[in-house]
Amino acid sequence: VPPDRAPLPPARYKPPATETNPALEDPTPDYMNLLGMVFSMCGLMLKLKWCAWIAVYCSFISFANSRSSEDTKQMMSSFMLSISAVVMSYLQNPQPMSPPW
Repeated sequence: VPPDRAPLPPARYKPPATETNPALEDPTPDYMNLLGMVFSMCGLMLKLKWCAWIAVYCSFISFANSRSSEDTKQMMSSFMLSISAVVMSYLQNPQPMSPPW
């Protein structure tokens, strides 16, 4: 490095704000939350155990991909709905789950 050109100090990384660029917002938690609610309703109404288990899986994915700043009430209600779908489907029919095919 020539003496007249001193190295610049490293710049700290600042993530871009999602308010200014809405394309950076990840819709995965919202989609998984919606899918979890749909599958848990199918599991409750149609007594399909595999739907209830898919609802639990979708709720876990939604929780894992969510940001800490998001409202957790809707996510927790979706999770509790999916757990209740699993519990109710096994209370009504305690036999092991049969494959859907």
